[in-house]
Amino acid sequence: MSEGKAKHLIVISYDAFSEDNWEKASRLPNLSRLIENGASSTKLKSVYPTLTYVVHTTMMTGVYPDKHGIYHNNPFQPFVDEEDQAWFWFRKEIRVPTVYDALKKHKMKSAGILWPVTGKAAIRYNMPEIKAIGRENQALKIFKNGNPLFCTRLELKYGKIRKGIEQPYLDEFTVLCGRDTILSKKPELLLIHFIDLDDAKHHHGTDSSEIDKVLIRMDERIGKMMEAVTEAGISEETVFMVLGDHGQKNVRYKVRLNQLLKEDGLIYEENGVMHWRAYLQSTGGSAYLHVKENDEEAKQRALRILQKAAEEERLGIEKIYTGKELERFHACPVSGCMLEAKMGYSFDDSITGPLVTDLKEENKTYATHGYSPEKPEYGCCFVVSGSGIKKGYQLEEIHMVDIAPTIAAILGVEFGPCDGRVIKEIFSM
Repeated sequence: MSEGKAKHLIVISYDAFSEDNWEKASRLPNLSRLIENGASSTKLKSVYPTLTYVVHTTMMTGVYPDKHGIYHNNPFQPFVDEEDQAWFWFRKEIRVPTVYDALKKHKMKSAGILWPVTGKAAIRYNMPEIKAIGRENQALKIFKNGNPLFCTRLELKYGKIRKGIEQPYLDEFTVLCGRDTILSKKPELLLIHFIDLDDAKHHHGTDSSEIDKVLIRMDERIGKMMEAVTEAGISEETVFMVLGDHGQKNVRYKVRLNQLLKEDGLIYEENGVMHWRAYLQSTGGSAYLHVKENDEEAKQRALRILQKAAEEERLGIEKIYTGKELERFHACPVSGCMLEAKMGYSFDDSITGPLVTDLKEENKTYATHGYSPEKPEYGCCFVVSGSGIKKGYQLEEIHMVDIAPTIAAILGVEFGPCDGRVIKEIFSM
């Protein structure tokens, strides 16, 4: 082990916390304290596609999706409704080492509260983010895939606060679990995931008054975590890292491009069962083209359809990425083709309903992510503050792959090789 900067590190994933929120959030009491006593950036560049599970896996591994293998929130499940789909919940689906694995080797304690892709992970105190589908029991599913004693204790103490996944109750439950974990376990690394902002942006758009209310609630949650560190008597040896995973963009038009593949017979029904030769798996702001193995004819037909569709303004295709262009993003090569949506557009997998829906006509507000990290004004926010960190330091552009090696350096743990670097300029010595 090398010399670390702090004994404890609390990583707060502030889902969807992006540069458009900085001005208001940075003036609130708790975050502003962390900023004054630390280093910060509004130019943390995410990975492609900008989906929560893809990005959180990069945060923990320091590598791009083409290496870690988590390419979407959901494995590919054609014709299954979104609410019934399985997600990439389990650690075993990550192809490379994680920073919490490195801590375990050094006999250091890590804890996770609703952190993505940590089912059955080597995290000592683990309540993974995992959802019951079909007839599964939610509590049982968490206990089976996390640390049963840890989860049971927190569930008995705070479970009544939660109302399923409804906000702000879910994040209120999460912050109480986080506080309790700091006070009772004092882990060297605590990973905690808050979803209130992401949820509000999806439902109300990125510029509604709801967002201001969430920023205040989030600042209060950060404050509660800071108070817990003080109460636990470890504030002098603790670093806080608060970061967003992606931004969101307002959407006016939802486009269902699979209907074009269906019209061409690449998606079809046979004896009452749906089949596919080519199928688009949407991420919201982009989409993967999946083609059945060795079906070159289907691939060429699908590409011709999509290239023709890209010429139609109303279908919202900004770019079709293939080959070297796609490699440049280090996107996971589950398909040789990805579509990027234009601003104001998002893609939807559905093979029913209109080809294009105008949400404004339906009086609906909606925002989403999954776009290229190179979209304008789409940077994530990053704050690191505490023991051994420069005060009031402004960072230039940093990358999501830099997070894992920097976590390891703060705690003095060897980690790598990876695609990112240690953000050494944050350290005061």
